[in-house]
Amino acid sequence: MNLRRGLLWALGGWCLGATRTWAQHVPQETLLQPFLGTTRAQKGRVKLELPRLADNGFSVPLKIAIASAMSPQDHVRRLLLLSNRNPRPLIAEFEWGPAAAAPVLATRVRLSGSQTVFALAEWSDGSWWLDTSDVEVTESACLDQS
Repeated sequence: MNLRRGLLWALGGWCLGATRTWAQHVPQETLLQPFLGTTRAQKGRVKLELPRLADNGFSVPLKIAIASAMSPQDHVRRLLLLSNRNPRPLIAEFEWGPAAAAPVLATRVRLSGSQTVFALAEWSDGSWWLDTSDVEVTESACLDQS
């Protein structure tokens, strides 16, 4: 019985330590490079709203409003929500077409501690637009890799 308990404690400690290394801060350039390549994202046209202080990271509300005509010539194609400290940096991905209504999104996300959240939008002309928001999380939510 003591051997089993000792093994479980060791395994639990290893998992907790491994989780902490997976949830390290990622620099903005490293985080955005797989999506942007050599292109640069511009500020504006995307408005990300998060609370400055979140009691816990299990359910943090956010709202994104995108300034787009949503016409065949000028519309937002997709939106990426990214985190520089979650175990999985890509929080969510959304796609819109030119016939969609105004691209406004309100949801809740899980966050692994205090960090910067990125809203990265791709337009129909291939340009990328970015907005960021910092949030202080008092209780982390992403310790179980989900």
